[in-house]
Amino acid sequence: MDRTLTTSRGGLCVAAALGLLAPTAQAVEDAAVQRCRAMPEAAARLACYDAMPLLAAVPAAVLEPAVPAAVQSFGRERREEPQAISSHIAGVFEGWGPTSRIKLANGQVWQVADGSEGVYFLQSPKVTVKRALMGGFQLEIEGARRAPRVRRVE
Repeated sequence: MDRTLTTSRGGLCVAAALGLLAPTAQAVEDAAVQRCRAMPEAAARLACYDAMPLLAAVPAAVLEPAVPAAVQSFGRERREEPQAISSHIAGVFEGWGPTSRIKLANGQVWQVADGSEGVYFLQSPKVTVKRALMGGFQLEIEGARRAPRVRRVE
């Protein structure tokens, strides 16, 4: 007896549904399953299985598992997050080194991540942190010719 079940419409195979959804499969009467299983012709057997109310009783959450929000938004532009923020560095700013931490007036602390350095003497310069390529950030400092790549640490 051929027990292979497929559908021409690309739907779920009833055998897979019975195997994967055991608690739901109990809702189908054993007699109806036995009746379909006993049919020798594959097309008639498939039509019998398709006529069962099994899949209609399966909650959508079982057939389509929940996908985390991070996975759903992967590859899409993040519109809820700003592309840049502006602030300033309070007091005298003398520059940065390869792992310097730069505290902004808004309370954020950013660390130089690219190993660059710059020597400046600036009084309370305005800064803009912008999204850079590959998911990083760049700190543009008013009056500085260079903009280090940074990562937020606080």
